[in-house]
Amino acid sequence: MISVTEAKNMIRDNATALPPVTIPLQQAAGRVLAADVTAQTDIPAFDQSAMDGYALSFAGYELHKTLSIQGEVPAGAPGLSTLQGNQAMRIFTGAPVPAGADTVVMQEKTEVNNGQLHIHDEQLKTGLNVRPKGSEIKAGEMALLKGDVLTPAAIGFLATTGVSEVTVYPTPVMSIIVTGNELQQPGKPLHYGQVYECNSYQLRAALQSLLIEEVPVFEAKDDPQTVKDTLQYALDNSDVVLLTGGVSVGNYDFVPQAAAECGVTTLFHKLKQRPGKPLFVGRKGKKWVFGLPGNPSSVLTCFYEYVIPALEQLMQLKPVLKTVLAPLGRAYSKTAALTFFLKGYYDGKTVVPLDSQESYRLRSFAMANCLLVLPEEKMEYGVGEEVEVHLIA
Repeated sequence: MISVTEAKNMIRDNATALPPVTIPLQQAAGRVLAADVTAQTDIPAFDQSAMDGYALSFAGYELHKTLSIQGEVPAGAPGLSTLQGNQAMRIFTGAPVPAGADTVVMQEKTEVNNGQLHIHDEQLKTGLNVRPKGSEIKAGEMALLKGDVLTPAAIGFLATTGVSEVTVYPTPVMSIIVTGNELQQPGKPLHYGQVYECNSYQLRAALQSLLIEEVPVFEAKDDPQTVKDTLQYALDNSDVVLLTGGVSVGNYDFVPQAAAECGVTTLFHKLKQRPGKPLFVGRKGKKWVFGLPGNPSSVLTCFYEYVIPALEQLMQLKPVLKTVLAPLGRAYSKTAALTFFLKGYYDGKTVVPLDSQESYRLRSFAMANCLLVLPEEKMEYGVGEEVEVHLIA
């Protein structure tokens, strides 16, 4: 067995970014840019009114005080109007400012009599309520950088600059294989000796939060050839394969053997941790295989602690799980010299390990919002002692 630190270092050192792809901007939400993006046009593309009001030359206004109104310019006006110094033009938010004008006065601070504009704004000054051409960004300037996350606002910003497609790191193609003769699908009658299969449900839900959708699930009975054939098919069609069950040392644990027969090189198998000690991780070229233990809490713990770091590298994501240090709300005694990942609840001030830490129990995991990390070398943890916490919700 290797330590948790050694295992995570192996994943970090071996996982590299997937080849970038170019996709339509409207499909890029949440993705990470794989190349810098420059603006396609000035924003605004013209001097633009920031208010409904009247466009004018400030110098002309100071000279004439009363200005004659010459028509109007709405947003989207196709031609450029021109004003003289003694003139003003009705203008609306987003409309192009006429040539000869440099200022917009709010309509609330004006009065119109017989086509003449009278202004009651002691704060009026040159450039007021005008968005200068290129004041947001100029054509050719850097809009977003490689590594930036495409948030809704980022996508909207790129759209305003005329960008219609972006180069991003893709989501990996993934498959899930659930192994075991005892598994039954929810909704079907549960016969004696069977358990409802839940691991694919929780894994697919967790992957959806990473924008990885439509992950196929394969069932493999506890038969060496079946496990091998199913794994080979998944490897042929996936970047990452997640298996559940079949990685321990029992007579029906065939995943490590099947992986070897499929040409998968083992990075590590078995860790100094609880839960999830039998975890298997291997690679075939740039494809990844994670053999997760079968117990539901072990599966989810190993997903958070090992699969997510690999996906972060493949997709070039910022850290998905936030890590904080927090004082323990109650004491805890470990029963083995292993790294413990405990289901816990963090209230923003203190963290408490929940009851029912056994690896088959999911009810406590459903109420947890974090994992407490208790390193292998220390056995006793007192109230108020600061521990590492990985926030999962």
